[in-house]
Amino acid sequence: MDLAQRMDKMQASQTAAAAAKARELKAKGIDVISLAVGEPDFNTPAYILDQVKEDMYAGHGHHYTDGTGIVELKQAIIDYHAAYDNIQYSLDEVFIADGAKMILYYTFQALLNEGDEVLIPSPYWVSYIEQVNMADGVPVIVETDAKDQFRVTPALLDQYVTEKTKSLVLNSPSNPTGAILSEDDLRAVAEYCLEHNILIIADEIYYRLVYNGHEAHSMAGLSEAIKENTIVINGFSKAYAMTGWRLGYALAESKYIKAYGKLASQINSNPSGISQYAGLAALKGSDSHREEMRLAFEKRLNAAYDALLTIPGFVLDFKPQGAFYLFPDCSQAARNCGYDSVTDFANAIIEEAHVVGVAGLAFGKADHIRFSYATNEETFAEAMKRIREFVIRKSQA
Repeated sequence: MDLAQRMDKMQASQTAAAAAKARELKAKGIDVISLAVGEPDFNTPAYILDQVKEDMYAGHGHHYTDGTGIVELKQAIIDYHAAYDNIQYSLDEVFIADGAKMILYYTFQALLNEGDEVLIPSPYWVSYIEQVNMADGVPVIVETDAKDQFRVTPALLDQYVTEKTKSLVLNSPSNPTGAILSEDDLRAVAEYCLEHNILIIADEIYYRLVYNGHEAHSMAGLSEAIKENTIVINGFSKAYAMTGWRLGYALAESKYIKAYGKLASQINSNPSGISQYAGLAALKGSDSHREEMRLAFEKRLNAAYDALLTIPGFVLDFKPQGAFYLFPDCSQAARNCGYDSVTDFANAIIEEAHVVGVAGLAFGKADHIRFSYATNEETFAEAMKRIREFVIRKSQA
């Protein structure tokens, strides 16, 4: 029996494939360093675990919950964004799901009719394209420039907007670049989208992970009109080291939340009960634990940036400001080493230097490789040393 035709439309996640390759090499006894996955290497903070233990033995989270999430967590999310972003939401404007990725899937399924176009700035997170395809939409790639810090502007969008354009996906801070759109840039894009009736999907999963004095702003906080034209998607995985708990949320007008709830009722019923109580504990606890992780990532960024720039032929046009990735242009290094493409070069680094990154083709920029510095400084430094030695050796061969 043949598989459904929709399976021919999509590709498997290249970040997941790179992580699988690292596990495969480790299983063979190879000392491989994986910089492929965007996952903090910290454990979930103890204050969350302690509270969850109490909740578990108190009988919380053992049973089905409302398909859109428990009221207590919704209210905590509302209070958090009211305090941090000065944005006011109501309970019927919050949706909780098994991770931000699931909410993105729901978003495209709820919004798109066949042929609807979604603007996606490149470089982009790997799943945006495939999830739009799965919803029978059309991903329209908006090409940005590293020399301009991958900025998205109204003038740039104007080159891609058509009568079929329905929404724009914005990810700031960005995976894979670490770039942040300034408040002025966000406002200009938001006002353009209002003028052209384009819904904004703001993926803000990294917006608390910013460094060296930079700031990230929530799109919805710019004005009430912009808020009404924006679906904010966020979660607990990155800032609270809770990737395994699979917990994300959306903030949007109630009509979108109702649509998510309808989908959830037929797909997964509700997010994990105990994970929701873990999210509640995260928001109710002291912010000091999150700040400790942020400062650790800032220190890692500064060291990782310097280490990467010692590799001949690796180019970064700007220092990342958020998230936890470096996304250098490696085309000169690939040519110097005799490779026809950066993808071939990245694969050779895996096989010979035993360092796993993700080839930039997966993010829409074929000349780049993404390396995650969400690991300790010593491990990242060793990875850069291996790559540097590999490049020098290959260049001289």
